[in-house]
Amino acid sequence: MLIRLASLTPVLVVVLALSVPAAAAGDAIGRRVDFLRHDIDGRALQLSAFRGRWVVVNFWASWCIPCVREMPMLRELHRSRSDVVVVGVNFEQIGEQALRDFLAGLDIDYPVVRAGDAPLVPFEPLDGLPSTFLVSPAGRVAAAHLGEIDRAWIEAVISTDADDHGARE
Repeated sequence: MLIRLASLTPVLVVVLALSVPAAAAGDAIGRRVDFLRHDIDGRALQLSAFRGRWVVVNFWASWCIPCVREMPMLRELHRSRSDVVVVGVNFEQIGEQALRDFLAGLDIDYPVVRAGDAPLVPFEPLDGLPSTFLVSPAGRVAAAHLGEIDRAWIEAVISTDADDHGARE
């Protein structure tokens, strides 16, 4: 029996690591957040400009398979809900044209910024990709997740946290 349990240890570690929120989330949850970055077209993107709407801040890279799998869902969420904005944060060294081509291939039309040299506190440091943070309409981090997400997770956070994290303040 001990041999069987020992052989399951690596599997349990992986399952547990993928099922817990991002470690940085402990520091981020409930904190008011803001950042200024330029999108891939050179336009300034200030997170606080989206106050009054939910913001999905999604850290990703083109080589990250779970990141790429969730991008079409994030695109559809961004397009279908006027109270939600998706902001992608590209977390890799990739050429500007290669990044544009990658996004065009997935028909991504939500804003995408690069992580940059300075960390986006309190989102970073990250424990892995993808890492996703939901920022409430009041500008506070309401939830965080390390690993691939689905729309049901986002919708559940929005519906359960609407009273606690809504636009009032």
